[in-house]
Amino acid sequence: VIAHPKYQESKRIAIFLSMPDEVQTEEIIKDIFKQGKECFIPRYKPQSNHMDMLKLSSAEDISSLALTSWNILQPSDDDTAREEALAGGGLDLIFMPGLGFDKKGNRLGRGKGYYDTYLERCMKHPHGKPYTIALAFREQICDSVPVTENDVPIDEILYEDC
Repeated sequence: VIAHPKYQESKRIAIFLSMPDEVQTEEIIKDIFKQGKECFIPRYKPQSNHMDMLKLSSAEDISSLALTSWNILQPSDDDTAREEALAGGGLDLIFMPGLGFDKKGNRLGRGKGYYDTYLERCMKHPHGKPYTIALAFREQICDSVPVTENDVPIDEILYEDC
């Protein structure tokens, strides 16, 4: 991942804080800060499909985050000091999680449409849509995954031996 040209050229990167069954992102997050890039992580709003990408100040900042009912670490709702990526310079790259992927760039998420809705908002930002890379295990690559007209295809899927 860290040798990927899109990662190397990106300055503002959004990445998910991985759950136990996902590709682990901790080392990528550490490298984002080591390289002097800006790091943004999701904050999901329950009972909606709204998500923001909020800026982390350091890799250690993760330990200050609240644990949601979904067992995901994220900035609390009353944390208003963090920059939201689209309120500033937008994003260059988003690393995306998922349950399944096909080689046409379709992604099966957890069903709420958070990333698809967020990418629609990115397209309206002056900086435009960021490049999207899904981080996957080889076992998550399928012949096809179900999609709707609201699903935004991802640009690239990275997995072992791809």
